[in-house]
Amino acid sequence: MSTNKEAPLKKVCIICAKGSIEDVYATLVMGNGAVMEGIEAKLFFTFFGLDAITKKQMKKLHTATVGNPAMRMPGGLPFPSILGMIPGVEAGVSAMMRSQMEKLDIPTVDEFLEMITAGGGEIYACKLAMDMFKLTKEDLHEEVKAVLTIGEFYEMAGGEGTQIIFT
Repeated sequence: MSTNKEAPLKKVCIICAKGSIEDVYATLVMGNGAVMEGIEAKLFFTFFGLDAITKKQMKKLHTATVGNPAMRMPGGLPFPSILGMIPGVEAGVSAMMRSQMEKLDIPTVDEFLEMITAGGGEIYACKLAMDMFKLTKEDLHEEVKAVLTIGEFYEMAGGEGTQIIFT
C-alpha cells in the first residue's frame, strides 16, 4: 500500500510485455495482491506477454535460461548462461520451476486470471500485438475483457492515486 496518507493508492495498471514464467507470474501476483487489498487492478498484456492469456500458449510458458543473471542451480551456484543453449535445458528448467510452484500451491495462470477477475480486476490484450501475431479475441482466455489500443488503456488508467507498473 502507498505510504502517502494524503493520496493512497487506489488503482494499479500493470503492463506485461514478456512471456517467461517469471515475468508473467510477477504480473499475476501483483494484480491478485492488488485486488486482495481492495485496489482496483487493470492488467494489460502486450507483445510476448500475450502468451499468458492466449489459450494455446498459457500452459507452455518457459523460464528464461539464456541471459538471466539471477538464474541459480540447486545449491545456489550461478547457472552458466551457455547451458541454456543446450537442447532440452530450457524445457527441463521450466518443468522444475513449474514443479516448485506446484509444491507451493501457487495457482496456474488460468486460475490466477479467474481469481483476479473474481476480485474485480480486469484483463486486457493489446490490439497492436494482437494484429502483429494475427490473434483474435477467440484465441484468448475467457477472462480477457477486451482488446484495446495502448491509448485506450492509458485513458482508463488515468486519475489520481493510479500507479502504472511495467513488468
